[in-house]
Amino acid sequence: MIPLNQRALSALPSGKNLFNYDRSQVRAGIVHLSVGNFHRAHQAWYIDQLLNHSGNTHWGICGVGLLDDENERLKRDVFAAQDNLYTLTRYKNDGSETHQIIGSIVSYLFAPDDRRAVLERMAAPEIRIVSMTITEGGYNQEPGTGRYQIDHPATQAELADPDHPHSAFGFIVAALRLRRARGIAPFTVMSCDNLRHNGRITHQAVMAHAEALDPELAAWIEENVTFPNAMVDRITPAVLKEDALPIDEASGIQDALPVISEDFAQWVIEDRFVNGRPYLEEVGVQFVEDVGPFELMKVRMLNAAHSVLAYPGQLAGFNNVRDAITNPMIRELVDIFLRRDVAPTLPAPKGMDLDIYRATIIKRFSNPHIIDRLPRITGDGWSKLATFLAPTFNHVVEEDGDVTRMVFVLACFIRYLRGVTDDGQDFEPFEPQMPDTERETSRRDALSLSVFQHFNLHQRPSIVSEIRRWEERIGRQGTLKALERLLDG
Repeated sequence: MIPLNQRALSALPSGKNLFNYDRSQVRAGIVHLSVGNFHRAHQAWYIDQLLNHSGNTHWGICGVGLLDDENERLKRDVFAAQDNLYTLTRYKNDGSETHQIIGSIVSYLFAPDDRRAVLERMAAPEIRIVSMTITEGGYNQEPGTGRYQIDHPATQAELADPDHPHSAFGFIVAALRLRRARGIAPFTVMSCDNLRHNGRITHQAVMAHAEALDPELAAWIEENVTFPNAMVDRITPAVLKEDALPIDEASGIQDALPVISEDFAQWVIEDRFVNGRPYLEEVGVQFVEDVGPFELMKVRMLNAAHSVLAYPGQLAGFNNVRDAITNPMIRELVDIFLRRDVAPTLPAPKGMDLDIYRATIIKRFSNPHIIDRLPRITGDGWSKLATFLAPTFNHVVEEDGDVTRMVFVLACFIRYLRGVTDDGQDFEPFEPQMPDTERETSRRDALSLSVFQHFNLHQRPSIVSEIRRWEERIGRQGTLKALERLLDG
């Protein structure tokens, strides 16, 4: 295998999927905060394609690592050794694969090593977009209300010393402060997280942080900075150590940080950029006036289908999405849920057919090479179910429709919180957003958890009783036997 770095590119065998642009001529126009697998499989992949088109060399990416932990320090060291190159392996549904070297990240800064260097880079005039993938937990939202937690001790520490930020919002506000002081045009702030209304949430967080620091700065940001909403989609499983070696052997390239994804990708962005933007429509990105219908479709269909599949799947002992969806009963549950429960409640976005989208979801879940492990999907159900499932549930209830399938999923979620599979194997539910006061409750009387307020269960005693009956049935018969009864009923 050939070790991956810039010098080694000329030694790659012919036929390798390699960018055709002169990387030495590419300059960063985007700073991206928190360079995780999804960013490298999605946004950086799109930019890599764009750089193959002439006239775009000013749209490279400067990656920034924010957290000071073992994984991020490893990433810092590997990116330095590999000249910020990495391989992306994309798997099609037919099992074929494409190994591609991505060169769009042209520099990388590790904030804990030099926070000032990150701020100066973000304040440079050539940086016209600051984007981020910081996951839902990085938005510093108060559980239940979604408000930016300005009183959080870490946020207060940043406000007391704004020249040495730690969080994404601390860096964004501090960099905008520098640009304003120096008379430099602001950048667009663009969330690339799988979070509905991500632009609006980002705007609220930045404004709250800026207002607490300097009301005049906040007013300037409000007038001059844009925060486009975006919908992002590409299944990007974690790459475990046992996954990496077969990927390297198949590609012939020794990469210490390979990424894998499905072949499908989608990116829909509101066309609101204050300081120019890359012409990503040349590589398949959709720019629209309102991303809302696309977000709604994805959240209530794809994201909800993941949960509908994952909770019964994990309880039944399946390891990953593909194994679960190939079970005929779980596949039927997902299909009927999408077709009967969700699709009738949604407006189809322009140019989209919901029936085709439903079939595409099931096809994507069935990809034999995308080992997307169920604990990743079931994790943080306390947050996810309120967003992904509750709106459809409430709509169907209000229309006097059949919520049996969703009741079954909620019963599975309650069983999941107990941390035991049908065959008695213990596991630890991953619920980082669940309040500490509710953790013990989750194992004793889960239906009293605040998450169920989103389902208005306090007003629906008959549905509460039905959830309890399905939970007891799952406990007695096992998940798949209970599901068989549901589908037969």
